[in-house]
Amino acid sequence: MVIVSDTHIPKRAKRLPSELIRGLERADAILHAGDWVDESVIEELEAYAPVYGVAGNCDPPEIRRRLGEKRIVRLGGYRIGLVHGEGRKGTTLERAMAAFAGEPLHLLVFGHSHIPYKKRHGNTLVFNPGSPTDRRRSPRYSYGVALLGKRGIRVRHVWFSSRA
Repeated sequence: MVIVSDTHIPKRAKRLPSELIRGLERADAILHAGDWVDESVIEELEAYAPVYGVAGNCDPPEIRRRLGEKRIVRLGGYRIGLVHGEGRKGTTLERAMAAFAGEPLHLLVFGHSHIPYKKRHGNTLVFNPGSPTDRRRSPRYSYGVALLGKRGIRVRHVWFSSRA
């Protein structure tokens, strides 16, 4: 499964980076944590695998109506929460976790900060894939790959230097 957020197309890049495309070609599902910017990105990702996503603060009303701002996806027997994480109070991580307070999740995926993150909080693995098109303060562009197995969820970042 590929995990991505903050693609910001066409504002930050004209197209999906080739490094991300290589990952998508092997994906059996795609999670997107918002800031698509253009609805065509949804259709482009759907050409590779089923897409589960939410809208972010940079998304237009049609994406917000289509996807909503928060959702729980059930894949491989696991409960996965998706949220972008924007807001006014607290950090992006705090807002993402607050969005699912009281909800038992195996994996929580968020975006917004463009800062890759991976840490276990209690029984929940919390993951921000970073951005494949706008690295901000990160040294490299990134997205995530997750494996859902009988022994749990394994997730890792995929790092690359060019968004071409």
